[in-house]
Amino acid sequence: MPASLRELRERNRSVQATQKITRAMELIAASRITKAQMAARAALPYTRELNRAVAAVASYSDVSHPLTTERDHPTRSAILVITSDRGLAGAYSSNVLRLADRLTRTLTDEGRETVTYMAGRKGIAYYQYRGRPLEKTWAGFSDKPTYANSDAISDELIARFLADVNDGGVDEIQVVYTRFESMLVQEPRVRRVLPLHVVHGDEPHEAMPLYVFEPDPETVLDALLPLYVRNRIHFYLMQAAASELASKQKAMKSATDNAQQLIEGLTRQINQARQAKITQEITEIVGGASALAE
Repeated sequence: MPASLRELRERNRSVQATQKITRAMELIAASRITKAQMAARAALPYTRELNRAVAAVASYSDVSHPLTTERDHPTRSAILVITSDRGLAGAYSSNVLRLADRLTRTLTDEGRETVTYMAGRKGIAYYQYRGRPLEKTWAGFSDKPTYANSDAISDELIARFLADVNDGGVDEIQVVYTRFESMLVQEPRVRRVLPLHVVHGDEPHEAMPLYVFEPDPETVLDALLPLYVRNRIHFYLMQAAASELASKQKAMKSATDNAQQLIEGLTRQINQARQAKITQEITEIVGGASALAE
């Protein structure tokens, strides 16, 4: 049974109100992406100099640091999964969780035990619904992470890595996050954070100066490497935040476009229903006039 003219108009107004909301959310996400990119660019000088400092110490010293030492036979791996706190971001969180599941299966097939850390309410709810254990969780900052958030996560991971395996420690730490390539492309990735693999020098042809370390290279590495790990975790959180906002903008733009198509279809139905009602009224008037004339 076709809907009445009143029902069509109410439905049209409801879709128009929804379209205004999705359009506003699209604009908000777009503005936040710009702020996230500016924050990432502002942190680049610190990241660049920190990388150079770590490379310099590693190049001119033969120190074996716990954070850079490869384990002979790794048996336990920790996985940090970075998802979103809110929905309406398309397949952003599901893509990350799917990649984390594949990584967990791969490590399990290699005979390693996995310990999962989760950042973001979507991932926490996903694991809790399926009854999967989580070692520790963080939430409430997925779209705007701070250094305090990254420091809390990195300190927990470093402490777990430095602990003995027999006491619950891990042999390596993997991070599953989403890399922001562009407004149209966001790619889920897996990166190993610990043990560190230090690249010597920013460029192959770069001539690094000679350094004198005070008090000694071991102490310098003890101070630099935790900073380096915190910086990498913060970088992954910033990339994930930009990717989440870009995914949200795409999802809201798609919802806005779909609402526009619904509005156009409902408008046609409203016009057809109004014309049919007018035609019916005219027919009744003509029929009544003919009956009176007869």
